[in-house]
Amino acid sequence: MFPSFSDQRSLCRASAIPNGYFLLLLIISVLIINSAACSNRNCQVLEPCSLPTDCGPGLYCGNCPAMGKNQPICTRGQATIPTTIINGLPFNKYSWLMTHNAFSIVDAPPLPGVQRITFYNQEDTVTNQLRNGVRGLMLDMYDFENDIWLCHSFRGQCYNFTAFQPAINTLKEVETFLSENPSEIVTIVIEDYVHTTKGLTNLFTNAGLDKYWFPVSKMPRKGEDWPTVTDMVQENHRLLVFTSIASKEADEGIAYQWRYMVENEPGDGGVVQGSCPNRKESRPLNSKSASLFLQNSFPSFPVESDSCKEHSATVGELVGTCYKAAGNVMPNFLAVNFYMRSDGGGVFDVLDGMNGQTLCGCSSVAACQAGAPFGTCKNVAVSNTTQTPNTFGSFSGSVQLSGSASTIHFMNLLYFFLLFFSFLVFQL
Repeated sequence: MFPSFSDQRSLCRASAIPNGYFLLLLIISVLIINSAACSNRNCQVLEPCSLPTDCGPGLYCGNCPAMGKNQPICTRGQATIPTTIINGLPFNKYSWLMTHNAFSIVDAPPLPGVQRITFYNQEDTVTNQLRNGVRGLMLDMYDFENDIWLCHSFRGQCYNFTAFQPAINTLKEVETFLSENPSEIVTIVIEDYVHTTKGLTNLFTNAGLDKYWFPVSKMPRKGEDWPTVTDMVQENHRLLVFTSIASKEADEGIAYQWRYMVENEPGDGGVVQGSCPNRKESRPLNSKSASLFLQNSFPSFPVESDSCKEHSATVGELVGTCYKAAGNVMPNFLAVNFYMRSDGGGVFDVLDGMNGQTLCGCSSVAACQAGAPFGTCKNVAVSNTTQTPNTFGSFSGSVQLSGSASTIHFMNLLYFFLLFFSFLVFQL
């Protein structure tokens, strides 16, 4: 029976204890929910998270509003280095992550007194890109300010409002990485607007990269296999450099890209579902006279917030289409914008699948077993494909996807106010 409102004092006395129990139960419930949820770097990929420190190694806490996914989840942010699982094969048997316009970084400072007016393609430093498993860098180089700069083009020219920084700064980051990681191999593809005589040769020498240079004379010219990654490391030939200017191969010893590599159409032409046309400068993708294959997978105009959607199932379908267009040859480089953004596994899961299929005949490289017959696979759950992330490290402060910061902030505030309100009630 409901209590009578005629006796207010008895009502207050009767309800005092239940209210106290209610508040106590509320606090206990909140604490149980928070203790039951994963935290302290125990959360796995796709599991909900509240704080950056919730997610395990190689993961960060983010979301994908472009796909209507506003709940933050643990998202992959590092690539599996395939040579740590299956080593000793020719270089062209592996697939690597490449960053399109790796220098075009959101937080890069503009020139003093100049407002930069251009677009951006990445949000992490080149050092962090390399630490997180990127092994290919696409760099646009120009003569500018009596030096060689990384810059976006405006009718083939670099201007102060499209310039980023002298190229030697980024190349020194590459040199530091190669020096600190003596078993790693990095590829640089240059969109070349440098006309200074021996400009690129002097640039790489001054950056200290000449000692890692893979010589053009040893590059396969007729589609043969490359040397093994083991041999390349032993000989310290751990930097591959390609230019878009054919004459520089003879003049400076820099490999002309399309002599050794096929490439699909960049920009919007390369992200049409069911289509994978070759770039006009490139030979047909199914040509057997080039043993490297670069797949572009980015739109003509990069949009930060849309890239997590682009890196969902879509990119895997594009890889499948290009694989068939190349005569069942897997791309060696997958070039993307904003490489870390996705709805969970992103380009990292795709690359694991690419390497798994090529290296051991498994659905993921995480299922490969060194020394086992081709097609012999470990039983690895999809959610555990990040069990072998690299340990290089870090993320910059810009990995938090748009929208998730405010969501996390709201959740933390709500939790704080619940505890604060409960404290006040008990004090009263």
